[in-house]
Amino acid sequence: MSHDRAPRATIVEELVAALAPHPAGLRRWSVMRAIRKGREAVAREIPLKLEADVERTFRQFCSGDGASGTALFYRPAEKAGEVWALAARPDQAREPVSQE
Repeated sequence: MSHDRAPRATIVEELVAALAPHPAGLRRWSVMRAIRKGREAVAREIPLKLEADVERTFRQFCSGDGASGTALFYRPAEKAGEVWALAARPDQAREPVSQE
């Protein structure tokens, strides 16, 4: 179980890093591109199922998607298309992940 938790925490951190500079949100494909570029920059593995893992993690911590008490992300209603945004300040967003 702890093996699965470490990659998920990393994806949450990557989502926060990709979304933090964009308070109004960022299109899904731009988020995926930012995460891929970040991984390439530090020579980290980019698994074939990266996008599915990122999407699953986003939904897990997203308000309105059946997320439990800690909603770190949301989809801005005023934006057309698949836009993702950070719901909390980045320093607040990291706390729940490290405590679980």
